[in-house]
Amino acid sequence: MSDCIFCKIINGDIPSATIYENEEFKVILDRFPANEGHVLIVPKQHYSNIFDIEPALAGRLFVLATKIAREMKNVLGFEHLNVMQNNGTVAGQTVFHFHLHLIPRYENDGINISYTPMDLTDAQIEAMRKKLEINL
Repeated sequence: MSDCIFCKIINGDIPSATIYENEEFKVILDRFPANEGHVLIVPKQHYSNIFDIEPALAGRLFVLATKIAREMKNVLGFEHLNVMQNNGTVAGQTVFHFHLHLIPRYENDGINISYTPMDLTDAQIEAMRKKLEINL
């Protein structure tokens, strides 16, 4: 897509701090990181979000994410990591090209990724379970 910043990065029109690349993915340091070592894994083919990406490619992306995360942990020495992926503006997506964030976490780093849990009844949980029960 001509107006997609990640497509421009993948095509070499915009420089990036690339730490790994293969035929399907480019792994870059986030230009505006939440923390030092914040990495983005970006498919080279444009998919807007999780609803569009091919499931097999998403699986390969997560295999790569585990390898990258382990190497990041070895090199940077952190003990904690957030794995984030946002879909849609309400969910915090700002670049509409599917990508996965790997955010190293350190004690007292000031990052707050949280939500207030709902207190559902067993009946509410069962009703939702029935609604979402999927037969793949």
